[in-house]
Amino acid sequence: MAGVISIDEGVESLALKEYTEKAYLDYSMYVILDRALPHIGDGLKPVQRRIIYAMSELGLKATAKHKKSARTIGDVLGKFHPHGDSACYEAMVLMAQTFAYRYPLIDGQGNWGSADDPKSFAAMRYTEARLAPYANVLLAELGQGTVDWGNNFDGTLQEPLVLPARVPNVLLNGATGIAVGMATDIPPHNLRELIAASIYLLDHPNTNSAALCQFVLGPDMPTQAEIITPATELKHLYTTGRGSLRMRALYDTENGDLVISALPYQVSGARIMEQVAAQMQAKKLPMVADLRDESDHENLTRLVIVPRSNKIDNNRLMSHLFATTDLERTYRVNLNMIGTNGLPQVKSLSTILTEWLEFRMVTVTRRLEHRLGRVLERLHILTGLLIAFLHIDEVITIIRSKEQPKAALRQQLNLSEQQAEAILELKLRHIARLEDVRIKAEQNKLIKERDQLQLILDSRVRLKNLMKRELAADAETFGNDRCSPIVIGAEAQAFSERDLLTAEPITVVLSKQGWVRAAKGHDIDPTGLNYKSGDAHLLSVRAHSNQMVVFINDTGRCYTLEAHTLPSARRPGEPLSGRFNAPSGVPFAAALSGSNEQQFLLTTDAGYGFIASFSDLLSKNKAGKACISVPQGAKVLVPVAIRQLNNAWVAVVSNAGRLLLFPLLELPLLARGKGNKMINIPPNHVANREEYMVGSAIVVPDTDLVIYSGKRHLRLRPVNLVNYRGERGNRGHKLPQGFQKVGHIEARARQ
Repeated sequence: MAGVISIDEGVESLALKEYTEKAYLDYSMYVILDRALPHIGDGLKPVQRRIIYAMSELGLKATAKHKKSARTIGDVLGKFHPHGDSACYEAMVLMAQTFAYRYPLIDGQGNWGSADDPKSFAAMRYTEARLAPYANVLLAELGQGTVDWGNNFDGTLQEPLVLPARVPNVLLNGATGIAVGMATDIPPHNLRELIAASIYLLDHPNTNSAALCQFVLGPDMPTQAEIITPATELKHLYTTGRGSLRMRALYDTENGDLVISALPYQVSGARIMEQVAAQMQAKKLPMVADLRDESDHENLTRLVIVPRSNKIDNNRLMSHLFATTDLERTYRVNLNMIGTNGLPQVKSLSTILTEWLEFRMVTVTRRLEHRLGRVLERLHILTGLLIAFLHIDEVITIIRSKEQPKAALRQQLNLSEQQAEAILELKLRHIARLEDVRIKAEQNKLIKERDQLQLILDSRVRLKNLMKRELAADAETFGNDRCSPIVIGAEAQAFSERDLLTAEPITVVLSKQGWVRAAKGHDIDPTGLNYKSGDAHLLSVRAHSNQMVVFINDTGRCYTLEAHTLPSARRPGEPLSGRFNAPSGVPFAAALSGSNEQQFLLTTDAGYGFIASFSDLLSKNKAGKACISVPQGAKVLVPVAIRQLNNAWVAVVSNAGRLLLFPLLELPLLARGKGNKMINIPPNHVANREEYMVGSAIVVPDTDLVIYSGKRHLRLRPVNLVNYRGERGNRGHKLPQGFQKVGHIEARARQ
């Protein structure tokens, strides 16, 4: 024998490696088959099956009085399940919790826990229980020869190896369990939907899981929270047997407050309160003013979130809470169960229902055969009784005179042993004349039942029709509408750090040496700030603390920073080179900020420009992104914010005093590029810095154009600007004497 070493006569030694492998394998199979995974037939684990059977043996039907749970647990442990009492009691409690089981199997009386704390149930000596009406679908056919029986742990009693479930309970109440090397996560489903799919599958045996989804819309939890998993993912889940499921809390708005009325499956309201309160304490929910739990007996779930003002976007706030708390929860689905072949397997929806229907067909067949056997046995006895009534005097004489009347009756009347025994057990009062009529009536009734049973057993079509009628009857008796609606939900998004900031006005200041800082307010004088020795003000831009700031260098690359991360203006700031991977020695030429939809006019002093949205200039990359193509020898000019496109004119001026106005709509909207020619400046003039564009402005009907040349300035009203209009790309018109060397221009509101 391999691996066995004989030490002494009658004593053997097994190699430790082989012993441990066998021991662990035996343990693994025990955990898989006898503890963690449900059976496809009745959807129960062994401990659950034993609890239900023990309660039926105690007579704890739905119509009986409640009995102490300790009595039930004592019977289960003493007769069928020799394990810990606390674990067994927890399994019993789970089957009684309406918030855990879609169709509870046990009707409990006392404290059986709450949705906030499922394990807050009272001890078994305090609670009482009986079977729920739904348990009848598992037990009704138990004593009718429908299932196999086996010995209990000590061989003194018999217990059912599986219960004859009339419905696919394995999917109705679901199951969770962790075995060795495998696990199961089966969500609850709706009885009516599963019955409809089962009946359809009886008529169309080759239907796949995707087609069955027209009946089984998705899991149905014992909560009114919404299932937001897309239909395509649900079909994939039912086709493969694996996937995930997302549920989202149900909420409404009452007088501006957000009221949460239903939580996802197995989510505690107390846990939600803790999560939201933790964010409020961490100042991650500045838009929430108060949080209340108003749940009571009438409103089992009522959590109230009070926004700080009516300007808060409630949908956006709830989207953040869905993303950061258990108000939205993802569940793993793994349809792993023990099949009718006794082996664990992950099964698709069609496989589960097909295999269960085969189990059900065998169960119904065995029930009919068992009943047919009983009918035939009774008919056989009734035939003997009729013979006895026809020869009643002879029967009485034999009984009175013979020492062994049974043998004499069998011999003289040609009876079987069962018939002779039935005659001997007759009471004297049953020898009345009317008894003959009663026996013939019973015989005729049983003959009709026999013929009917035989017809069903001989026809697969009749057998299927019987199954469909019984399934439909159970759906009518125990079925109800779907609890968890299936909706299309947008993906939840948490607030970013920038979203949580208040929109405080700030002024971003950049020095000539590339040091940046932010001062509070828009009314500061950036030139009056303290700068490092040898440094001075270069440019500034007005922004808000919850916005982004874009910096553009002379190569035309854009770099993005969050405004709230900039240092205070009370200090010299910090160098931009420490924030970006920008080329050294290339100065920054411009900065801008605004909303994502804000549009800007981007130009270079070579006379080219285009319109760009602020969102197109943003970049998460430290190396920035190319946004403006800068011709050789040219520089980037300060961008101009665009208030309106229609009826707006672009004014461009060169340092040589040439001014040109053309419609703003003639410029393209680009994400990046060189743009179109705005004013005609010879390229060699730009490269040699002889002539270049010094600035641009956008003129609308309520603005004037102000041109600066040294200490002098010229204000041109719209009526004067008509003379400077022309086609885009022209040389423009000369400004009056004294403005041949223009410094910059700006559009200013008319006074």
